Amino acid sequence: MSKAVKADFSVSGLGGDSVLGGAGTMSNPANEGATLFFQMAPGMNIPYEYGGVKQEIQGYRDSAWIGTTLMISPIYDVVGKDAVKFLNAICINDFTKLGLNGLRHAVICNDKGQIMTDGVVIRIAEDRYRTYWLNPPIDYLLKKSGLDVSGEDKTGTEYFIQIAGEKSLEILEDAFEADLHDIKFARHRKAEMDGKTVEVIRLGMSGNLAYEIHGPMSDFDAVYRKVWASGEKFGATKLGMHAYNLFNHTEAGFPNIHLHYPFPWFESDQGLSDYLAQNPALGGMNSNRKLAGSVGDDLQSRFVTPYDVGWDFLVNFNHEFTGKPALEQIAKNPGRRVTTLEWNADDVAAVFATMLRPGQTPCDDITKQSDLSLGENSFNGYTEYRADKVLVNGRQIGISSGRIISYPYNSMISLAFIAPEYAAPGTEVTVLWGTPGTPQKEIRAIVAKYPYNQELIRNEDRDVAEIPGYRK
Repeated sequence: MSKAVKADFSVSGLGGDSVLGGAGTMSNPANEGATLFFQMAPGMNIPYEYGGVKQEIQGYRDSAWIGTTLMISPIYDVVGKDAVKFLNAICINDFTKLGLNGLRHAVICNDKGQIMTDGVVIRIAEDRYRTYWLNPPIDYLLKKSGLDVSGEDKTGTEYFIQIAGEKSLEILEDAFEADLHDIKFARHRKAEMDGKTVEVIRLGMSGNLAYEIHGPMSDFDAVYRKVWASGEKFGATKLGMHAYNLFNHTEAGFPNIHLHYPFPWFESDQGLSDYLAQNPALGGMNSNRKLAGSVGDDLQSRFVTPYDVGWDFLVNFNHEFTGKPALEQIAKNPGRRVTTLEWNADDVAAVFATMLRPGQTPCDDITKQSDLSLGENSFNGYTEYRADKVLVNGRQIGISSGRIISYPYNSMISLAFIAPEYAAPGTEVTVLWGTPGTPQKEIRAIVAKYPYNQELIRNEDRDVAEIPGYRK
């Protein structure tokens, strides 16, 4: 990561501080005001902070935050008359009735029912489906499918702006100078902004009202500047990669890929392993893992199923798909359930104290704002996944991951995948803190409300009729 030292963020060519996927010399308006950048790859710098997590994350509660972290999203189109047949064969979802204004939270599993990846699929034409975050597994599966379907990698050709928070609809309507109240949760439609066509999707990761807007990268500069100008009117904040990741997902109860759990890309299908070996850049966050936390090198307990993360409602057994037999068995008696853990402050302080005693070997660092260590990962060339054992009476009942300091609630929390009989709020458990081979300490915790910010009205439940409509 590097500090921002000047206001001129223009560079020549693809990457750098230019718009991802752009061409020629461009200035990325999302970089303006950034105080810290993350180098995603050589020449590709992404806003990491705009002054710090504490003030950025508050935006979704008071007004909204506006972020572009997902501009790095893998985008992959599935095209052809067998598109639905193919998607149904690889996903737990049924795409048969997906209309042109709908979407699916798509999940691909392996034969064990473990999640291989998840993301969003929208239908953008008769036989064309655009996917986000399903690549690389989807490309490998498509190429071996034998169906009348083709795949097109569209990564970097589309901008991706998120607007999340209580005033997100008012901000968008001010920017579009149009009424967008008709867009229901998990639906999308096109809208015009100064002659530019924009796809507006009602979806987000803050836990309350949120939207995404997409369009061709060539329109990004003008669209972003207008959205941010409207955001400023309503007191919005810019959100960097640091705040977007664990702080949103843990607080809002959204277990997330590469954050709360790794993928079994190299532990499932030899063909996929070979494919990734031939395309090493695609293996990314699963090709060189560092396993931290008291769970140690137990990979299998770190992998999750749709039932572990609370997505059983997405599983549709009306069609054949990879992992169906395993999931049918898991559905009869799910072994884990996702919940929030609230950590005991005194025990956390005791762990911290081990770092301040000369001559004593300290425990793993618990002072970090979150257990996502992007800077260290990038520098050392690995991806660290932290998971700690959750115990009751000394017996392991699951794992904890995604620990954060939750600033709005002045607490330390994490998500946990634990045995259902212990998932009731108020249940007392213990988190075993410390990677094997290092000092370990037990930290008391209680099962807390899930999601942790549940006092906010969820996006799917929000009646936007209560929000004033746009008036010229």
